[in-house]
Amino acid sequence: MFIPIRDENSLKSIPFQYVTVSLIIINVVVYMLEVGTLGQGAIAIFAVVPKELFDVGIFSVAAPSATDALAISEGTTLITYMFFHADIFHLVGNMLFLWVFGDNVEDAIGHVRFLFFYLACGVAAALFHSWMQPNSQLPLVGASGAVAGVIAAYLMLHPRVSVWVLAFKVIPLRITAGIVLGFWIALQVVMIVLADAGPTAWWAHIGGLIAGAVLIIFLRRPGVPLFDKGVQVA
Repeated sequence: MFIPIRDENSLKSIPFQYVTVSLIIINVVVYMLEVGTLGQGAIAIFAVVPKELFDVGIFSVAAPSATDALAISEGTTLITYMFFHADIFHLVGNMLFLWVFGDNVEDAIGHVRFLFFYLACGVAAALFHSWMQPNSQLPLVGASGAVAGVIAAYLMLHPRVSVWVLAFKVIPLRITAGIVLGFWIALQVVMIVLADAGPTAWWAHIGGLIAGAVLIIFLRRPGVPLFDKGVQVA
């Protein structure tokens, strides 16, 4: 297992990754509110629940229970769910991948389009997860689907770039992004094949990956190559 630390890929078109950093800050602030003011009950309100999404309808608002302070439309949860996390490890893992790989994807497509890209990947991930498990009543939360889109985009843009990782959480290695991210993607497919029924939403990851791979083709700046084509990488 690889834990990314940093990549050797400087920004080329933007001075700073404002959207990437802003998304990380928002996720951290929401998590602090979640464990503090909002409490775990917020997950029941802001998470995507596949069965409710299809039974109630994307544009409908489910009737609030006696303990709910508010109710939002099921379609709105397709956005809100990606800013809530199950625990601190869930949050840190997602934000680490976003920090290492998000800046270069933002650099390749621009600030505004990157925000659209990120949210679109998250929405696609939730819809794909719900489509594959339409009767599930388990709440879906986390930025994993959106981050999976970032991973797919980065892999298509910079597979030959060197990335520093911790292998098995302790061994520092410098390997290409193609190996790091290719391994992560392969792991998602393996877990789907094994039909693992644990708490991880593997289908959401797959949905995010597909969305990211497709969207980066159309949203990248003119002249930005795919697969490091024409780029000499040391």
